[in-house]
Amino acid sequence: MSKQKVFLVGATGETGKHILDALIEDGTFDITCFIRTSSEGKPSTQDIKDRGIKVVTGDLNDPIENIVALLQGIDIVICCMSPVSLKDQIPLVDAAVQTGVKRFLPCNWGTPCVRGGILASRDVKEEIHDHLFRYRLGFTIIDIGFWYQASIPRVPSGKFDSMILIPTNEVYAGGSVPNMLVDVRDAGRITVEIIKDDRTLNKRVMAYGEVLSQNEIHKIVEDKTGERLELTARTDDDARAAFKARKEAYEANPGELVNRYLMTVAQYAITKYVRADNTPENAKYLGYISANELFPDFKYKSYAEFVDELIAGKVERPYPHVKV
Repeated sequence: MSKQKVFLVGATGETGKHILDALIEDGTFDITCFIRTSSEGKPSTQDIKDRGIKVVTGDLNDPIENIVALLQGIDIVICCMSPVSLKDQIPLVDAAVQTGVKRFLPCNWGTPCVRGGILASRDVKEEIHDHLFRYRLGFTIIDIGFWYQASIPRVPSGKFDSMILIPTNEVYAGGSVPNMLVDVRDAGRITVEIIKDDRTLNKRVMAYGEVLSQNEIHKIVEDKTGERLELTARTDDDARAAFKARKEAYEANPGELVNRYLMTVAQYAITKYVRADNTPENAKYLGYISANELFPDFKYKSYAEFVDELIAGKVERPYPHVKV
C-alpha cells in the first residue's frame, strides 16, 4: 500500500517540529517539508535534510503556478505558520484546490474561540476556514487548548526561570476557571492519529491532555516543589485594562515582536479566564468533535508529569527568540 503524501509547512516552528517528529516516528507517510527560500541555509533546515526528509523551498506568495507545482501528488497539507504569516495560507488553499489535495489542515492548534476581536489570531484563522469552505476543500481543523509550556508559574527559587517565557503568577477570576491544557509535544502525536482517521475528515477536532484551573495548576507545582508560590489576584477589569494598554503599545510599534506577543497574552487572559472559552463544553457548543473520545487509548502527558520534567530541567523554553 502506497504511503500518503504529506506537505508540511512550518516544520521548524514551535508546533510544526513536533508534528514532523510524530510523522517520522509513525513511518506511514511520505513527507515533504516546505521551507521559505530565505531560510534555506539555516541549520534547522539542514537538520531536516539530515533526517532524510525531502525539503522544497519557495515563497507562498510566489506565482500560483509555482505553488501548484509543489503540491502535485500531495494528499495532505499541514500548515503551522507564525501568527504574522497566517494569510499566506490563502494561495496555498487555492493551489490545493487545483491539485486535488484530499485534506487540508489550516494553522490552528490553539484554543476554541469565536471571531469578533476577542483573539486577533482567531479572527484571521476563521478567514482561512471560510476560504477552505468556499471551495469545499477537504479539511480537518485541530485545536488543542493551551500549552503546558505556556502555563508555568515562577517559583521563588527561580529553578524554572530558564524554561519560562512569561510566568503565569497572575490569578484571574479567583483561579477557578477550568481550561483545556496539553503538552505541545503531544500535539504532534495526536495530529498523526487524527489525520489517519476518516472520521475526522471535514470536522473540527478538539484534543487536550487535561482540564485544570489555575488553582489546580498552582497546587500541583507547590506540592511537587515544596515552594509557596507568590501570586497576584487580577479582576476581570484588570484583564481588560491590560489588554487595552498592550493593544495601544502594539499599535504604536507593531514591528516590535514583543509587543505583538504581549498583546496576544492579554487577549488569551480574556478568552480563557473572563469568557471561559477554553473548555470542553464550549468546544462542543462550537461544533468540535472530541479526539479524546475518538482515541480513548491515546496517552497524553499529565501536567504533574510535565512539572516533574520542569524540576529535572528537561523542558525547552518556547519561542526562545522572543525577549520579554
